[in-house]
Amino acid sequence: MSQVFAPGCALMIYKPELGKRLLDWLGVPEHLTCCRHDPQRPAGTQIVNVCAGCDRRYRELYPGISTISLWEVLSASDRFPFPDYGGARMSILDACPTRTEARVHDAVRALLARMNITVVEPSNTRTRGTCCGDSFYGLLPVDQVKALMVKRAGEMPCEDVVVYCVSCCKAMHIGGKRPRYLVDLLFNEPTLIGTFEPDEWHQQIQEFIDVH
Repeated sequence: MSQVFAPGCALMIYKPELGKRLLDWLGVPEHLTCCRHDPQRPAGTQIVNVCAGCDRRYRELYPGISTISLWEVLSASDRFPFPDYGGARMSILDACPTRTEARVHDAVRALLARMNITVVEPSNTRTRGTCCGDSFYGLLPVDQVKALMVKRAGEMPCEDVVVYCVSCCKAMHIGGKRPRYLVDLLFNEPTLIGTFEPDEWHQQIQEFIDVH
């Protein structure tokens, strides 16, 4: 089995330098073909991914391709220099494409424990988690999408909300919470909001998809 690393469109738009640091740490080839296109990798390839949507699409759409989340790889590592957040209390928003993937939920929480973050779970979490609202973009008017984001953010017990999807970052910001993106937490960096209006954000994503 060969491995490649897919940082995903959202991370490459958000902070490509962190994608490069992760690539260097993993020491495997980079894969930049978007998950919406045939990866054109030989059968038996395992794609290490950051994005929950990538994990689901590569796994379900392309025969012979398997996936593993970066979080699973990191949680099994004894060589990553995890920062210490001193027991800081944060809620967590599970990305909806992982709803059936307990392996991802467990790995994410293991990483937070290794960073000394105290997780305060919302009522709807893990396999009961509900969408941040972004998945409804294109299906509902934007004002309704943003209302769903506000509703989901309101379910979070803490102001700081750990997310492992960049679109979830945007949703929690729109909902009035302070998103803490997991890749940023790993490198002890602040989470930057950047473009967050749904139309503008999805245009950026589509442009990346079209090129890759």
